[in-house]
Amino acid sequence: MTTSKQTMRKMQRNATKEEAGRWRRPGIVHRKANGGNGAGGRSGELEPNGSNKREWLQPKLLPNGLAPVEAFSKRFMPEALGAWIDDISNRLQCPPDYVGVTAVTALGAVLGRRVGIRPQTKTDWMEVPNQWGCFIGRPGMLKSPAMNEALRPIRHLEAEAAKENEIAQQAYQAGMSTYKLRRDVRVALEKARLKKTKQANADIDFQIGEEPREPMLVRYRTNDTSYESLGELLISNPAGILVERDELISLLRHLDRDDQSVARGFFLSGWSGAQPYTFDRIVRGHRHIDAVCISLIGNTQPARIIDYVRRANLGGAGGDGLIQRFGLMVWPDPSPDWRDVDEYPDNVVRQRAWKVYERASKLDVVAALALGASKGPHDHVPFFRFDEEAHGIFLDWRTDLERRLRSGEESPALEGHLAKYRKLVPTLALLNHIGDNEQTGAVSQKSVLRALGFAKYLESHARRIYGSCSEGELSAAKAILKRIRSGDLTFGFTARDIHQRDWAHLTEREHVAAGLELLVDYDYIAASARPIGPLGGRPAIRYEINPRGLN
Repeated sequence: MTTSKQTMRKMQRNATKEEAGRWRRPGIVHRKANGGNGAGGRSGELEPNGSNKREWLQPKLLPNGLAPVEAFSKRFMPEALGAWIDDISNRLQCPPDYVGVTAVTALGAVLGRRVGIRPQTKTDWMEVPNQWGCFIGRPGMLKSPAMNEALRPIRHLEAEAAKENEIAQQAYQAGMSTYKLRRDVRVALEKARLKKTKQANADIDFQIGEEPREPMLVRYRTNDTSYESLGELLISNPAGILVERDELISLLRHLDRDDQSVARGFFLSGWSGAQPYTFDRIVRGHRHIDAVCISLIGNTQPARIIDYVRRANLGGAGGDGLIQRFGLMVWPDPSPDWRDVDEYPDNVVRQRAWKVYERASKLDVVAALALGASKGPHDHVPFFRFDEEAHGIFLDWRTDLERRLRSGEESPALEGHLAKYRKLVPTLALLNHIGDNEQTGAVSQKSVLRALGFAKYLESHARRIYGSCSEGELSAAKAILKRIRSGDLTFGFTARDIHQRDWAHLTEREHVAAGLELLVDYDYIAASARPIGPLGGRPAIRYEINPRGLN
């Protein structure tokens, strides 16, 4: 037994020397690995011998990363909102994009189906201004505080509506008590009459008045709800409602589940703000919504949106259009500068901005008609149209958009996103028209030009987001190359050597594999299969390092 063990150990040592010899190459200094297996950061330090010397090409430059985006400007907004957005952004020291996207989405939610716009001069094509917004930023970039500040007007409206409903409930209870008392008295009198006359009167009129109707609580927003409960909210709030999610991807992933396919369809229907929906259930019975109008706002982190968009791009299908419905989706560059701002909010600009939301909440048919809207006998929603100059500008823009969509030059996912701009641009123009409160009649050239400027800015961010699928592998590739140049990874390293170290940007196995593949494609490394152990077995992919890419 002892002799057999000694023989086996000798065979292992000889095999190890033979295997190492195949990896030695003249001109490369051999360094002993920490721990002997590369887990300590030196990857086994195997160098190939000169009998199989590789002819290396000059490595190609790696891509630059995220596509550039345009900067946010308050000129995109209704004038009353621009200064308020700047004030919040300045005090929080956060990108104004976060505040602007939230503010516009909230205004679109308050208006909802109170008013619409017909972009053409004669047809019945109409869009309502509910919006889906999302902004992206790294952890700690004050996404949630920015969203909370921009949502304060709509939360104030909801708080005031709750107070009014409480007063109305008290009046309703008093009215019901009076109604029931009158009814009971009339019933008692009728019973007494029947006892005396012995003859019923089928045509008797109790004259107790109409039964009071219970007041419905006006809601503007919700955070977490099933789609059935959301439907009930929409029945009592036909203008629409805002769904607010601090981490948006959690909602999108929930809707991705197979058992939530009906809920997903409900949200997809709610984007247009115009599709009716009917529930027919055994328990709840028949419940009908004239038009599902959902606004949606949330934020997320780059890694989460990259993963989600990658799935939307799988197979070139572009998904079913859920992520593409987020027309107000931005990923701004964070500012490298920061300063301490300890100032009171500007109450003048705040009050001016909040009045925009208050006016929008009170916009009914009469008020819309007074502003110049139109409404036919069969129309459910009053609507505006463009004036002549504005329509000419919009038509030029749409003609260019339709040509681009039919060119086949865009990816299916981005093409589907840009197609939703048919609704986005006219509704942004409508929000500017209503928000400024200085214009009556048709939507003007000024409002359309602002909307087109905003759309151009949003398209640059959409291109960054839909092109970010390669950002994970690019970050991983750059991190691996950095480790190679610092000597942490050396000739003959494996993916396992990277996984064991838990380095920044290299924690996801999928990203590591994609990063290694990218470095191979760009000639920084070359992959070859070698047995894991000295006695053979399952081969491992080892990576040779191009010496021309070490600088």
